[in-house]
Amino acid sequence: MKRAILRIVSGGMELSTFLLEIVTPERLVYSQQVDSVIARGIEGELGILPGHIPMVTPLQIAPITIKNGKENKQVAIGGGFIEVRKDKVVVLAESAEFPESIDVDRARAAKERAERRLASQSNQDHFDHRRAEIALQKAVNRINVFGK
Repeated sequence: MKRAILRIVSGGMELSTFLLEIVTPERLVYSQQVDSVIARGIEGELGILPGHIPMVTPLQIAPITIKNGKENKQVAIGGGFIEVRKDKVVVLAESAEFPESIDVDRARAAKERAERRLASQSNQDHFDHRRAEIALQKAVNRINVFGK
C-alpha cells in the first residue's frame, strides 16, 4: 500500500511551522512555533503538521509529543481537547506537565493508591471506581513521560 504525503501550500509558500499553545485552567504552559505534534485523541493517534485541516477532538490521558527540528519534547496531558486551526493548534488540557516538572515519587504513590482502590472494588460504587481508573491513568502517564 502506498502512502501519500500532502503538503499544504499557502500563497505559493509551503507552511513549515505553526503556533502550538498548551493551556490549562491555571496557566499558559507552552507557546511556541513547532514543526509537528503527535497527540492521542479518543479515536486514536493524531499527527498534526502545518496546514492540517481545522478540527476539534477530545484528548485521552496520554503524552503529547512536540517536534521542533531534531528536538522532541513530551508533555503529560491529563485529558482535554485539541483544536486545530489554519495556523495554530491549541491544546486545552485539564493538566499538562513537562518531564522536569513531574514529581515522580508523588506519581508513583498516586498509582499505588489507585491500584489499591481498584483491587478493593467490592464496596465501591461506579463513580469511585471510575475516579480510581482515571487517577491510575494520570499517574502512569506522568511516570512514563518522566522516564523518557
